[in-house]
Amino acid sequence: MSQQKSAGYFRSGMPYNLMGHGPRPLIIFQGLMLENKPQPAWAFKMAGGMYNFLRADYTIYSVLRKPGLPPGYSLQDMADDYAGMIREEFGGPLDVLGVSTGGSIVQHFAADHPELVRRLVLHSAAYTLSDSARQLQLKLGEFAAQRQWIKAWALLMGAVLPQRGFKKILSRPLIWIFAPLMALGAPKDPNDVIITVEAEDRFNFKDRLHEITAPTLIAAGELDPFYTPALFRETAAGIPNAKLCLYPNMGHPAGGKQFQQDVLTFLRENA
Repeated sequence: MSQQKSAGYFRSGMPYNLMGHGPRPLIIFQGLMLENKPQPAWAFKMAGGMYNFLRADYTIYSVLRKPGLPPGYSLQDMADDYAGMIREEFGGPLDVLGVSTGGSIVQHFAADHPELVRRLVLHSAAYTLSDSARQLQLKLGEFAAQRQWIKAWALLMGAVLPQRGFKKILSRPLIWIFAPLMALGAPKDPNDVIITVEAEDRFNFKDRLHEITAPTLIAAGELDPFYTPALFRETAAGIPNAKLCLYPNMGHPAGGKQFQQDVLTFLRENA
């Protein structure tokens, strides 16, 4: 593996951001974004910073889907793209973490390409979206199709910012400060986000969870706006020997010291 730029594209065309200099590679299947390209350094520092605790153990590649997705592309197709990239760049097996939409894709990846997975972390992801999250993401796709990027960013940010109490009151004005700023870099083509949203709308992996054979940790918050606690529990119950860490008063994606400790402990087992 020769890629050492802080951001770029693999030979397959899949975009990545790089952090850490640990002895082992870890691939993050990144969540839903409005465009499939490497994130600007400042944006990745904000979003990817929650994985700083892994930097000593890993060289971390946060990887998005390839740009220019064709109509009808499925999450399984996207998982196969990740598998091809990992074979070409890393060989495998290695540790993988799928967050949110990336967690949906990584379930296909782990079931269809078990030889490439050492340990699997599902970070704030379950076997399907809740009904309310499905409607939210479809609305996001509508805004993207209409190129209403400020509304798209506001919707996305509103879902992940605190949903209750004083923090909610404080966070609401931030949406209308940062959404217009984020929209300044709006994609020229909305199709990647539309196709991804449509693919995840069709996603339900419940009947295939038993095919995931890698040791698996599911780490999520009880207040996650995209999944219910019941969905997290059902996902853990369906994967053989999976471990569930469900954090109270935590939203999307889960974070904090206990999350960091749980993930590190899990990944260091049999390292």
